Amino acid sequence: MFDQLTLLAENFTLSDSVTGLLVNTGFLLAAIIILRTLTARFIRHKVKAPELKGRLLANTRNGFLLLILLGLAIIWGDQLRTLALSILAIAVAFVVATKELISCITGSLLKGGSGSFNIGDRIQIKDFRGDVIDQSLLTTTILEVGPGSGVHQRTGHVIVIPNAIFLSEPVVNETFSERYDFHVFTVPFMREDNWRAAQEAFLAAANRHCQPYLESVRRHMNKIGERRGLEMPSVDPRVTIQVPAAEEIHLVIRIPTKTGQRSYLEQLILSEVFANNDFSSKSSGQQTVREK
Repeated sequence: MFDQLTLLAENFTLSDSVTGLLVNTGFLLAAIIILRTLTARFIRHKVKAPELKGRLLANTRNGFLLLILLGLAIIWGDQLRTLALSILAIAVAFVVATKELISCITGSLLKGGSGSFNIGDRIQIKDFRGDVIDQSLLTTTILEVGPGSGVHQRTGHVIVIPNAIFLSEPVVNETFSERYDFHVFTVPFMREDNWRAAQEAFLAAANRHCQPYLESVRRHMNKIGERRGLEMPSVDPRVTIQVPAAEEIHLVIRIPTKTGQRSYLEQLILSEVFANNDFSSKSSGQQTVREK
């Protein structure tokens, strides 16, 4: 090891420019040290007041220190400028190389600071929709729900979303509260079908299935409205009409549901209504109820 250090010392050489800068730095330091020593000796011998003597010694010490820094900046100015440019180039290259990581970390801070969703919430961002099962500094993991926005069944796919997407895309949180949600689904009919009977049947089925917990939903939503200062909508089931085309009638059913039971309740109402009724135009506009 000693031989290696000796060989390194023999091969180590300095360029003429660096040698000149070192010599100038040595002259500067020697001159400043001599001047400071002479100035301090003069102050100690000539100034009699202790407070004034201490103040002058401190001021001269700080002044010579600034003089050293100024001299070093003048001597090594070109090298410092080159070093600064090199550091800047390295910093720019580092930022470019880690741009995506920085965006992911910034997106994580944004979604965490805004509190847009928590683990267990059902969210949709761009074409990704599902239940949040994990969050980290770089990614958010969801269990996919779909296909499409009208289906509430898990596909079994796990989607890992980089947090950078939250910087540029809006997030839809389908989980209004931890206990109860509103769920909306649409049932299309032709204009000549008996959609009026269907409207009554869907409303009756929705009221029947939601009745056991309707008062609990109402109290829960009232508490949320008081806490957030909002006027909460009515929680009673509703069936409204939309006309997307001249020959079509769409029934929009809105129901309050327990969290996690949206698909179950939707399928329950649809199965009951269509199993016991025929709303087609072939039934002469009359609702036919099957005998149980």
